[in-house]
Amino acid sequence: MGLVQYADGGILAPRKIAEALRTTSAEVARTAGLGRDAVQRKDRVRSDRTQRRLREMVEIINKVEPRFGSALIAYAWYRSEPLPGFSGQTPMQLVRNGRSDEVLDYIDAVDAGVHA
Repeated sequence: MGLVQYADGGILAPRKIAEALRTTSAEVARTAGLGRDAVQRKDRVRSDRTQRRLREMVEIINKVEPRFGSALIAYAWYRSEPLPGFSGQTPMQLVRNGRSDEVLDYIDAVDAGVHA
């Protein structure tokens, strides 16, 4: 899915992300490591922190979507698949702990044939 599908007025819109992933905005907030207010209040949705976390989550889902064939399956992987070498943490847990770059590096390594 293209990033434009998730955007509204030049920012990532939690509502659009939720619609595409067939979940709620509150669940999107939780899986990105944000509080409910971050996706409900307009000023908080536009904040750098909220937009960064949403972008990190969407980047990871978009990066693995071709592997799984759908954004829904990629989202399920993001939320539930423990990654080797990360003490059994899922991509969601790593993103929530500010480690999205490590998840993206892991995906790149797997795609390059290096098994982490």
